Amino acid sequence: MPQIEKLVYGGDGLTRVDGKVEFVPFSLPGEEWESGALIAASPDRIDAKCEYFSRCGGCHYQHFSYEGQLAAKRAILEETLARLGRIAPPEIAVASAGPWGYRNRVQLHFERGQMGFHAAGSRKLIPVAHCPIASPAIESAIAALRDMRRDAKFPRFFESVELFSNESETLVNVLKSAKPVSKRFFDWAAERIPGATLSGLDYRTGGDAFHVSHKSFFQVNRFLIERLVELATGGETGGHALDLYAGVGLFTLPLTRAFERVTGVEVVRSAVNDLTRNARQAKAIQQSTEDYLAQLETPPDFVLADPPRAGLGKRAVEHLVRLRAPKLTLVSCDPSTLARDLSPLVASGYAIENMTLIDLFPQTFHIETVTRLRLR
Repeated sequence: MPQIEKLVYGGDGLTRVDGKVEFVPFSLPGEEWESGALIAASPDRIDAKCEYFSRCGGCHYQHFSYEGQLAAKRAILEETLARLGRIAPPEIAVASAGPWGYRNRVQLHFERGQMGFHAAGSRKLIPVAHCPIASPAIESAIAALRDMRRDAKFPRFFESVELFSNESETLVNVLKSAKPVSKRFFDWAAERIPGATLSGLDYRTGGDAFHVSHKSFFQVNRFLIERLVELATGGETGGHALDLYAGVGLFTLPLTRAFERVTGVEVVRSAVNDLTRNARQAKAIQQSTEDYLAQLETPPDFVLADPPRAGLGKRAVEHLVRLRAPKLTLVSCDPSTLARDLSPLVASGYAIENMTLIDLFPQTFHIETVTRLRLR
């Protein structure tokens, strides 16, 4: 009977039937499946906490013990680095926190009077009344919007709304709407959602405060933001630090306390405005990372890069290899692009000092990694 060999990035289990690879959704290593039915369960299988699990596309591992999730993610990361990058890093450390109620940001979709999340791999709406991985303030805002939606004055032309909270204030951002949204709706939302705000909010973490505008990105795991900053910047000092894909300055601001000069590079205008406000001692530059590095001739003492899921890419890596900064930290949210980016860096003379899998997205297949490199 086919047995699940391992989990792969994306959440599915891998098995082989008649010598052919097959992928089984919501399966676990060691389990026996036949014709899409579970025959023998893993001891790590647990009951999902959310009734929408397996229909809503937000979570992939609620049927998996949290200890099992962490072990599987580390195994996937190790296998991906070896297969795609020919890289064998030092033992990968794991940093984690509470696996529930951690998300400070969610996107809700609206369709035919219903509100919810999209199903996995599609735009099919799954109506929801709550989300167990969302923070208490986000849960309160979801409940308020659910009640408001039942009212005849709720705008039926809404398509998607984003909620972002620091647990005192909640930013209500209409992402997509078939018609302009009137001020009356936001006044109404301010009455129903505790601490509702429209243009941005201040997020405090690790003793620092960051203004985050409604179009700016910020990390979503409220329990691990401070730990992420520590892993990426802790212990680094010197003359010039370069923060690439700087966003609102989550890493830039603490770097200003450890380096004589700090440059933050970010392409999104709203984030650059926030960066300028949050890290006043740093030099904020609105430019793509590739274009900024192309004109840079003197290597900084330290480079920190936190690129989007697509990773650094060939051009940025080539410039980093050319510049040869003594120390480099790479924050990655995709093991495949991490392997692709690390391979030429290691080949050019960088050694991986340490690597930490920081579990910013419990109950999901997503893997965040902090890798520290030093030029040999």
